[in-house]
Amino acid sequence: MGYRHVVLFRIHHDVEENDVTEAIDQLRALADLPGITKWEVARSLDERKGRIIIEEATFTDITAFTAFRTHPRHQRVAAHMATISDWWIGDHLT
Repeated sequence: MGYRHVVLFRIHHDVEENDVTEAIDQLRALADLPGITKWEVARSLDERKGRIIIEEATFTDITAFTAFRTHPRHQRVAAHMATISDWWIGDHLT
């Protein structure tokens, strides 16, 4: 059974636009980590509630997702995202 992971990052108001672009690039670079079967990162077209980065991922299973969360590359990107955004997560089995 697959594991679906969706994150909405709401970028803080004081973050420069070039930092948003860099964050998107950093998130996209995680696509090659083991266990990922689908990986998409995009900026929301609707900015009425602020600048939002959408991360949509599917993993082979919960074990792959757990390994992803502890992978050093993911940890570095997550730490950076914590400095520029707040986020909401929705995970479910597929």
